[in-house]
This record gives sequence, C-alpha cells and structure tokens, in this order.
Amino acid sequence: MEHYFDSREAASVAAAERIIAALRRRLDAQTSASLVVSGGTTPVPCFAELSTRDIDWQRVGVLASDDRWVPADHEDSNEKLIRENLLVEKAAAADFMPYYAPDEAIEDRCEELDADIRCAPFPFACSLLGMGADGHFASLFPDADNLAAGLDLESSTLCLPVKTQASPHLRVSLTLAALSRSDEVALLIFGEEKRAVYEAAKTSNNQYPVSRLLLQKRAPIHTYWAP
Repeated sequence: MEHYFDSREAASVAAAERIIAALRRRLDAQTSASLVVSGGTTPVPCFAELSTRDIDWQRVGVLASDDRWVPADHEDSNEKLIRENLLVEKAAAADFMPYYAPDEAIEDRCEELDADIRCAPFPFACSLLGMGADGHFASLFPDADNLAAGLDLESSTLCLPVKTQASPHLRVSLTLAALSRSDEVALLIFGEEKRAVYEAAKTSNNQYPVSRLLLQKRAPIHTYWAP
C-alpha cells in the first residue's frame, strides 16, 4: 500500500502511527515485541514521533536493520543515532540489541546475532526501512559480494557482514529473509530521485535490491513518501 504526503513531517507521523499499531497488536497477543529500525537521516523525524507515543516500551525490543562496524559512540554508528533520537523520552524504556563487539571478528558477531535474534521476539512486529538512491535497503548494496545471499528469501541466515564501496566501514545487515519475517514493513522514502527508483523497482525484479523486498509476498509493504 502506498501513502503519499506533501510534507516529510506528515509522512513520518503516519509511519509512526502504523508502527505503534503493529507493536500494540503484538503486545496484545504476547508478552513482548520487536521493532526493526533503519539508520540515516530519513527516519529521525519518525523516531521523534515514536519516542513520545504511549505504549509499554519496557516490553519492546529495538534492533537496527543494519549498522556500520564501528563503536557505538562513533559518529557513523546507527546505534548512536537510534539511542539519541528514538530511545529517549517514553521510548527510553525500550531494550536495544547492540551489534558492534570490539573484541570479535564481524563474521563471528554475525553468527552470534543470528542466534540472538531468534531468541528475541521473532517474527518482528514491524520493520521501519529506508532506501538509497542505488536501490539498497538495510546494508544490502548492489555491489556487495554476498548480495545474493542477503536477498535469498528462503535463506536460514538472518544476519551477515557486508562490504561495499559505498562505505569505508564494514557493515552488519539483516537479510531479506529476516526482514520479511515482519508482520509488516514501513518503507519511508523522501525526494523525487528515490521515488523514481521506487517506481522502477516495484515493477520488476531488476538491478535494484529493493525490488526483491517490494515483490516478496511474505511481509506487507506500506510505503510512505514525501518530496
């Protein structure tokens, strides 16, 4: 389902409302729920809206769709962004799953996270994702050597390390197999350039990784766009 807005603020608020509704449905049915969120600047207004909402945040676990392999206090860390913009005010009570481990190899950490995610509330109540102008989502970039594994909908792998020329840092990313195990996905995108990529990606399984997300049938996609 597609939702178009005149302002980014309106799109962010609408996405937040969908996320809260998804969390409430899970919390009504079980003791806890998981929320996946992306990094970058796009979700920050949505984070601000979410952080003020009345929900039992103590029963919510938050994890990133992906993160750079950097310490949590690094300026490029999605964990830092999420802690400073989402896990504040009422949402400060939510639990968070860190990805970076300074004394481990990224491959070993991804294996640990794969197990940890299965022990958390899973499937996810909702995943808030963004999209790059190259059609990537999470850290599933077009030039990643293991992109096929990351986009394999039937893979048993939930988390993998990613290397891309788009970033100087190695990355940890949830796979499509993991993200598609969400009750629903809120895809938040801004700007005409990304809308053009989105329109191209939703029509065929083309060169854009996000095509695979949009064309899968496991998790409903709700797209929120504003100029």
